[in-house]
Amino acid sequence: MPIKNRIAELQSEIAAWRQDIHRHPELMFDTHRTSGLVAEKLREFGCDEVVEGIGKTGVVGVIRGKSNGSGRTVGLRADMDALPINEATGLDYASQTPGKMHACGHDGHTAMLLGAAKYLAETRNFDGTCVVIFQPAEEGGGGGREMVNDGMMERFSIDEVYGMHNWPGIPLGEFQIRAGGFFAATDQFDLVIEGKGGHAAKPHEGIDPTVIASHVIVALQTIVSRNVDPVKQAVVSVTQMATDGDSYNVIPQRVRMKGTIRTHDAGLRASVPKRLEALAKGIAEGFGGRAMFDYHEGYPVMVNTEAETEFAAAVAQRVTGQPTAEADPVMGGEDFAYMLEARPGAYILVGNGDTAPVHHPEYNFSDEAIPAGCSWWAEIVEQRLPAA
Repeated sequence: MPIKNRIAELQSEIAAWRQDIHRHPELMFDTHRTSGLVAEKLREFGCDEVVEGIGKTGVVGVIRGKSNGSGRTVGLRADMDALPINEATGLDYASQTPGKMHACGHDGHTAMLLGAAKYLAETRNFDGTCVVIFQPAEEGGGGGREMVNDGMMERFSIDEVYGMHNWPGIPLGEFQIRAGGFFAATDQFDLVIEGKGGHAAKPHEGIDPTVIASHVIVALQTIVSRNVDPVKQAVVSVTQMATDGDSYNVIPQRVRMKGTIRTHDAGLRASVPKRLEALAKGIAEGFGGRAMFDYHEGYPVMVNTEAETEFAAAVAQRVTGQPTAEADPVMGGEDFAYMLEARPGAYILVGNGDTAPVHHPEYNFSDEAIPAGCSWWAEIVEQRLPAA
């Protein structure tokens, strides 16, 4: 089954929605304009129910098929929020808000799911119910968790749920997916090294926390290289380091560090921070200082369930006419993980072509990916809930 003709006809209209959303990026849960636009479109399409305010600013639309003999409900999810980045694309529809940009393609995800919703509301060629989910705050706010905690799955009787992300580097309109752990858990840590400050000309009278911190940073590299099974994935990165002073001739009292831990299974997620804390404290004590460690759990590992992944890959093959490639594990995070913890389902990547990477000021979602993405979502519903 190639790209659906009706969706191909809608491409320019869907692209116009996408470019409008791109001009007006909104961060985290502050997606009031985007959420309002989505709700307006869903009502215009004739959705049977449109509910706003799920997970603060999330929107849910309900589309009932021609029949409901199956009694089943399939959820489709797109994210709506942008990033705090200054856009550098030079496009005529570039962000009109300094410091905010759709640098991850959520404008494209939202527009594609709107396109699929319009098609499904027109045709209703399925037996059951489709729920379209428009989520805020994927970029660090945990909007997926908020929608789940708001009782979305139970309220709309969702049995399984599917999501999609565009992916630069994958050929335009092609798909990749993998079963099991796909996107990593995204945890953070704060580490304070305390020594004894003093005059920089008399280092023997103090305990230099910058030296201790330097040894700690080097030692942390051994966690992945020597404590993690080589066939498993983990990342430990120190991303910030600052002292409590700014003088040339003062040894500071403290050094503060921040960083991230990325893992793909529960065992590593539990063991890596313990090893980090033990190394930091042992090294600090060895130099006569001390280390204070604080750990913050972020998004969990996003796990595609086996049967639903196989189904999603088969649907992608119907859309493209070629086998769906297996994706590599991704060390980035994705809060669709919370929805997949609540219900079985799968998350797929659709190719954005040879473009700038996501989270880059020159990134732009390719409108040429719209027909494939919309067709995949529509086929998910029509194949999972075949018309009686």
